[in-house]
Amino acid sequence: MAEKIGVYFDKSCLSPVLDTETLEEHVQTKWGDLCSVVKSATVLASDEGRKMIQADIDAGEIDAVLVCGSSPRYDWEFFTFDGVLTERVNLREQCILCYQDADGTPVDLDEEAPEELVGIAKDYINMGMAKLKTGKVPHLDVEELNRTILVLGGGWTGLNAALNTAKAGYDTILVEREAELGGAAKNFYKTVPLAHPYTEAHDTGLDKLIAEVEGNERIKVMKSSELTKLKGQPGQYTATIKTGSGEEAVSVGSVVMATGWKPQNTKYLKPLGYGAIKNVVTSREFEIMAKEGNIAKPSDGSPAKKVAFILDLSALDPGGRIYKDLAECELSAEVEGEGDPHSEVEVEVIEQKDWEGYQHLPMTNSVSSVVALKQANYVLEKSDDSIAYVFYDSMVVQGVYEKYYKSAQDKPGMMLSKGRVTAVEEADGGLVVKVSDSLFGGDIEVAVDMVVLPTGIVPTSAKEAVVHFDYRQGPAFPDLALFEGFTDSNYICFPYETRRTGVYAAGAVRQPMLMDYATEDAAGAALKAIQCLESVNRGVSVHPRSGDPSYPVFNFVRCTQCKRCTEECPFGALDDDEKGTPLPNFNRCRRCGTCMGACPERVISFDNYGIGMMSDVVRQYNVPDDINEGGPRILIMACENDAYPALDMAAIRGKHWSPFVRIMPVRCLGSVNAIWIKDAMSRGTDGVMLLGCKYGDDYQCHFVKGSEICNRRKENIAETLNQLGIEPERVEQYEVAIDEYDKVPELIDQFIKDVLRMGPNPFKGY
Repeated sequence: MAEKIGVYFDKSCLSPVLDTETLEEHVQTKWGDLCSVVKSATVLASDEGRKMIQADIDAGEIDAVLVCGSSPRYDWEFFTFDGVLTERVNLREQCILCYQDADGTPVDLDEEAPEELVGIAKDYINMGMAKLKTGKVPHLDVEELNRTILVLGGGWTGLNAALNTAKAGYDTILVEREAELGGAAKNFYKTVPLAHPYTEAHDTGLDKLIAEVEGNERIKVMKSSELTKLKGQPGQYTATIKTGSGEEAVSVGSVVMATGWKPQNTKYLKPLGYGAIKNVVTSREFEIMAKEGNIAKPSDGSPAKKVAFILDLSALDPGGRIYKDLAECELSAEVEGEGDPHSEVEVEVIEQKDWEGYQHLPMTNSVSSVVALKQANYVLEKSDDSIAYVFYDSMVVQGVYEKYYKSAQDKPGMMLSKGRVTAVEEADGGLVVKVSDSLFGGDIEVAVDMVVLPTGIVPTSAKEAVVHFDYRQGPAFPDLALFEGFTDSNYICFPYETRRTGVYAAGAVRQPMLMDYATEDAAGAALKAIQCLESVNRGVSVHPRSGDPSYPVFNFVRCTQCKRCTEECPFGALDDDEKGTPLPNFNRCRRCGTCMGACPERVISFDNYGIGMMSDVVRQYNVPDDINEGGPRILIMACENDAYPALDMAAIRGKHWSPFVRIMPVRCLGSVNAIWIKDAMSRGTDGVMLLGCKYGDDYQCHFVKGSEICNRRKENIAETLNQLGIEPERVEQYEVAIDEYDKVPELIDQFIKDVLRMGPNPFKGY
């Protein structure tokens, strides 16, 4: 715990509104026994300011630092001190810039600061001091961990990923299920253009890539092999690999999953004649024909000179099957865990399901569109009198492929038309494609030799567990239902990320993509796998709390084995030991604190973020005895990822809000323990606002489930408040995206109006 705290004020952030001498006097009066140093600097966020603080640290005068000035989202490079606990008090954005009095009048820079504003500043200083005085410098004993990277899948993405990790200096194990490397790419005749001028398809370069991988000393290639189990945690994984000669256990540090895709079941293509008409083929089958140099009708082997490529899917989904399939995609393996919080919860595991459905066809459209252009060119290359038709509803050509599309438009014999394909029928030894609403003019019938239908990309993770985690939460990835089986996420800021720390998805197993995007994916996932290794080897988290050395500390003496923490951890960081007690895997942990918020016995905490610590913070702000004289008091618990930045942005952009609120940042709403709300209400706080990320299918929560879990817990809190005679409406949760800063003041003002209608908290004054 901190015994000698240094408090430093930044005049450039506070003047001329707040008088730093007044605030210094407050600190010395209230916290003098803990504060050995109280200073102000003209510009604290500077090299000189940092040197001043560092000098006090080096002299042994302080063992903790409280910086009062700008938001912790700014100037962080000046206020990081090794081995010293540091806390930031946001007096600029969330005290001065946002201030307005009860009548809506902002602060006047030419007049003395209102007493109310000074009181807000003192409250925030007290809250910062309370957090520091019980905090500890996080420390985790770090062992030398394994730095080998496991790459699953020897296709285009996996080969590039393995080469990237090896070139970066990391030993790599490449596991491929088939007897030869190459994956789906080995069946490609050509690839869509990957280089300037992006107008002509060319050789894939796969053979050269395979030779480079097999010739790299750092890469161990295991063919005819597959992963059957992954046990442990980043830096300490044990991968069980099934080979032709048995099973082999290897130690690895992190994993790149590049297991690719499988062709969609062709039953979805039956409405357009596939299976019934021999000369109707898939784009995958057509690609193999081209590679073999024989673009011919399957019915009799004669050359196919007129070929129609159909991208319009309306005939394949007349009854809206996609919506039905999506509605049936429910991930039933997540438990809400309702009932007595002290009772034992049977944690349901996440089992693999078959997520393949019609929806994979439209999801593949961005790939199918460009592939159709490539294969149409194959037809034209065979003879001058060949004709290729491409019928589409929406031609999706992303980025530089617009150049490829434009070059196709100029090709003689290339016919591109928007239209609705209604039927494919046999006629006079050939085929007739019926199209309505076409650009050629109304309804048309086109005679062709062959019809090519798109191949849907179904990720391997939609069909099998792939990684086969030996985790308490089960062998499969969570959230596959949200992405139709793709190992994807809504991590806008963290691509390649999965809910299994240390395992990064790349290529078509993550999203339908072409080879250039897969190359980029391979590099990105390889870098994330390396970043993970380097982070766990330093004992810090990867993301979103990058570089955080703290970790959950368990007081197992009081643990009732209720399994709330095991159940609710979004990342499967907790297993069970043989007695059913939570078994932490700290290298899997993202430091969100969801386990801490879940624990009814309050046995989980962090050295610098704990239940008791934050309860003390809640007890520091002033609560007026009379709502009519001092106004209501509202506590805002704001998620540090989106809501807290949104508050900062609102203040910087000239937005103001009520002086009756006090803001307490939290790591995630999932970390909010019910005791904090109870403490706030028992003090007479009139209302609590929980500001967090959006949750649900389109979640934006950086910890995936935090906001959703908090909302679920709020129902239990409401029951408790009812029992105490307090209106449940005094505690409300709001979803705030980081770009919705302009709405935050409105939310605050409306909530205060609602509280005023309810009147004072019944516990006020006790």
